[in-house]
Amino acid sequence: MMIQAKNIHKSFGTLEVLKGIDLIIKPREVVSIVGPSGAGKTTLLQIMGTLSRPTSGEIEIDGIAVDRLSDRELSRFRNRKIGFVFQFHHLLPEFTAFENVCIPGYIAQRERKEVENRAQELLVMLGMEHRLTHKPAELSGGEQQRVAIARALINSPAVLLADEPSGNLDTKNREEIHQLFFTLRDTLGQTVVIVTHDEQLAEMSDRKIQMVDGVIHP
Repeated sequence: MMIQAKNIHKSFGTLEVLKGIDLIIKPREVVSIVGPSGAGKTTLLQIMGTLSRPTSGEIEIDGIAVDRLSDRELSRFRNRKIGFVFQFHHLLPEFTAFENVCIPGYIAQRERKEVENRAQELLVMLGMEHRLTHKPAELSGGEQQRVAIARALINSPAVLLADEPSGNLDTKNREEIHQLFFTLRDTLGQTVVIVTHDEQLAEMSDRKIQMVDGVIHP
């Protein structure tokens, strides 16, 4: 198993957002999580990404019981093992595409040459070899999202988590980004979990998980 969640509950004050989630994600799987707004999809993704701790329950990622890690251990684990892609790319505007991709590798204190070689490989794989020295403002929305995906992959994460990754894109770029997730699975053996409202992407996935009102719908 790449991710195993057992009886995950999450409450904010008196509001229970997740009501006992059991979930297994296998290696090399592309899984979509769908459901209406307020169903708890993003909250579940944040818990899988260790950005939020469950109120109760257990979560294991790549064989590690992450709910038992200290905040410092969790931060190190997250940087090395989990890649994030959001609806908005969150690229740093003053840095080039290439530099943006390298930054998490530097934070992980990996050897500079190794990080830069990997950044170049990923950007070429994602069709961005001609845009390495461009800053985010000089890139299209689809190009910005490709850079964000390369950045998410720089530390060879165990799992890539994407929250509405194509929500901000036009049809052509949306379809290209969707296809990229499957290319990453096929070429890198990447495990991908995607929260999406896009039915086309959900149907393309290896598995679709339907959430309603804080539970997984059978």
